Amino acid sequence: MPDNFFPDHPDQLPGRDAILSMSGLEFMQKVLANELPMAPIAGGLNYGLHSVKLDEIVFRGAPGFNHMNPSGAIHGGWYGTLLDSAMACAVMTRVPKGSVYTTLEYKVNIIRSIPSGMLVDCIGTVEHAGRSTGVATGKIVGVEDGKLYATGSTTCIIMTPK
Repeated sequence: MPDNFFPDHPDQLPGRDAILSMSGLEFMQKVLANELPMAPIAGGLNYGLHSVKLDEIVFRGAPGFNHMNPSGAIHGGWYGTLLDSAMACAVMTRVPKGSVYTTLEYKVNIIRSIPSGMLVDCIGTVEHAGRSTGVATGKIVGVEDGKLYATGSTTCIIMTPK
């Protein structure tokens, strides 16, 4: 494995050459296998990668006190970040070797409040992946109760750097 992967150094992320050397699906599989580091934001928001397959990513996490707004509810940014991660990473499973992607826009619909400490799954599913765009949907579901807490949709751009 090239030196720029830094799998044993969680404070360092893989370099551009390393990212471009594999498909997005391979990249996500390496993150799941702890061969590549998780995105640093996941640690601060208390979620992690739970499963990876073509067209579907699942993150699992539980919001806590540090994720509340001043009124005591889980901040909408927690829902949004979790959904953005799952939906965009689902699109990443379709990104070919030598290409990259980024979120162009996303939308979140909060259906009900997630109680602090409740374990949830966030499932991102690809609806379309072409040469230049990917579209995905997402949902946040309680692990124990199976209730739907939020939904989302995203459009990502897929690019081949020169």
